[in-house]
Amino acid sequence: MQATETSLTLKDVINARHKKQRVQLCFYLFLFALVIWSVQATVIEDTDWERIGSVSEIVASVSHFFGLDIGLIPDLLAPTIETFMIACLGTLLGLVICIPAIWFGALNVTPFKPVTYPLARISMTLSRSIHEIVWALIFVSAVGLGAFAGILAIAARSLGFIAKMSAEAIENIDQKPVEAIRAMGGSNLQIMLYGILPQVLPVILGIVIFEWEINIRRSAILGLVGAGGLGLVFFRQMNTFNYPGVTTVILAIFGLILIGEVVSHYSRKALN
Repeated sequence: MQATETSLTLKDVINARHKKQRVQLCFYLFLFALVIWSVQATVIEDTDWERIGSVSEIVASVSHFFGLDIGLIPDLLAPTIETFMIACLGTLLGLVICIPAIWFGALNVTPFKPVTYPLARISMTLSRSIHEIVWALIFVSAVGLGAFAGILAIAARSLGFIAKMSAEAIENIDQKPVEAIRAMGGSNLQIMLYGILPQVLPVILGIVIFEWEINIRRSAILGLVGAGGLGLVFFRQMNTFNYPGVTTVILAIFGLILIGEVVSHYSRKALN
């Protein structure tokens, strides 16, 4: 009797495992078919293959970018500094406008959950949903061409990431210091300053530094829509078909991003 029950149980386990394997196989086949369909619809059918030309024509087109415009290098210093400052000031402004969003967006400290929490979360989602190029276009139309529009675009784009990650860090704090301060009769401000902020400050600083590194990349391309910096120089070189100049600007952008990554790495390492 016991042997029969054991064999039935083993058989059920084997059948369940085979069923799970069949479901997984069907799922993987569906994903594979979806990938094939996507490649067919978005790459094969949507590409102008006649315009691409032969391999020799592609190589000839790419070869235009081999070389440097040495005479352009002195003119890249000011745009490089401007790009760097757009990233720095945009990140700093984004951090300032993030403060109420972080406070409202953390469920355990938000002052009025039915209103402030969804309001903060919607603002975070809106910030992340709109690309920085679109933000730049919006602010260029509002304040005109130049670095100021780029700073505003970087700040608006930074709000979503910094506020979301920082709010989640506040939600995951150790509640024991908070409860101890509250038991001693501490006010909400004292709880925030002495119970919450010391726990999340290193995390928030790390998030801000990481976002600043990303913003260097973003600020380098905002000039394509008139927001100043190296992107604007890149756009002008492309318009004048100065392909060695395009390569020179790309190398300047690469150097600036590399500096940002090194500074970001050691800054975040110092916080740990």
